Amino acid sequence: MTEAFNAETTIDRPVTEVWARLIDWDDAARWMSGVEGLRAQGPTAVGTWLIFITRGKQRSSQIADLDPGRSITLRSTQGGVTADYVYACAPEGGGTRVSLVVDCRMTGPVRLLGPVIRSAIRKADGGQLNAFAATFARP
Repeated sequence: MTEAFNAETTIDRPVTEVWARLIDWDDAARWMSGVEGLRAQGPTAVGTWLIFITRGKQRSSQIADLDPGRSITLRSTQGGVTADYVYACAPEGGGTRVSLVVDCRMTGPVRLLGPVIRSAIRKADGGQLNAFAATFARP
């Protein structure tokens, strides 16, 4: 099992509005837990690097997959750990269903820590979609 967690929420806004906010990298620190700032090193496209600060350290993610308006995969690799954050948007009624699936794979000796690492990711980011949805309730 490599899935750390999955979550979904419904936002009472059209998909185009939700998607635009999801990929607004300048605003992402408002809802990405532990992220103090984030900037993209280019347009939102496969291969673009996202540089962010978390717990005082610079980290990076790369856009690994993109279906504009529908889904995006952000991939982070550190040591023997690779985490894919897959965000998806789909129409639901008059709003948008947003989902997040986080897959975390380990190689080498760090594989033994898999359950602990996945649990830490779940604890740190499990509320991310609720925080994202809350940004629509405030200016």
